Amino acid sequence: MGIRRKPYYTLILSVLCCALFHSVAQSQTQYGINDTITVPAIIYNGDTLSYKEMPEVYIYLELSAAGKRAHREWTRLRNAVYVTYPYAKKAGAVFNDIQTHLVNIPDKEKRKIYVKSREKDLRNEFTKPLTDLSVYQGKVLMKLITRETGNTCYEIIHDYKGSFSASFWQSVAWIFGSSLKQTYNPRAEDAQIEDIVMEVRRMYGMY
Repeated sequence: MGIRRKPYYTLILSVLCCALFHSVAQSQTQYGINDTITVPAIIYNGDTLSYKEMPEVYIYLELSAAGKRAHREWTRLRNAVYVTYPYAKKAGAVFNDIQTHLVNIPDKEKRKIYVKSREKDLRNEFTKPLTDLSVYQGKVLMKLITRETGNTCYEIIHDYKGSFSASFWQSVAWIFGSSLKQTYNPRAEDAQIEDIVMEVRRMYGMY
């Protein structure tokens, strides 16, 4: 008489029993013989209840037409500052360096020669990228140059190129709805620009 084979379900049952035994052994090793799991608890009306903090959920109301317009304007301004601030930072450093050197050059003719040499450097570095800016970005750039140098663009041109050039470029700026004489007030009308500049400086370590 041949050996009677166990049904396949007996094999499956054996595997399940082994798996269960292994799971219990692991549980006793991890949590102790009493299978105790520590969970956060809170006392409510004298009863100790387990509890779990759910993640925060933020709910935003749909923006009104005015709110959407303000958000678009802010986004446009933020993009313009991110694009133009590096140029303003470099230009401000150059202008301030020129001003420092001119203090030690009393001769009028030598001052002109020095300014022309630095002007050539500025043109080589900034002509191509600045031609790619929009009119709006150009307005923001002039604001930022004023921020970095402490002088309006009109004053800078007037000091280095003369009153005629300053007046001419002021007329060009006026045609495009801007002004070379615009100032920079970080606590009032330019507060948004200043906040974005601080964001850029934190992000890229420009301190």
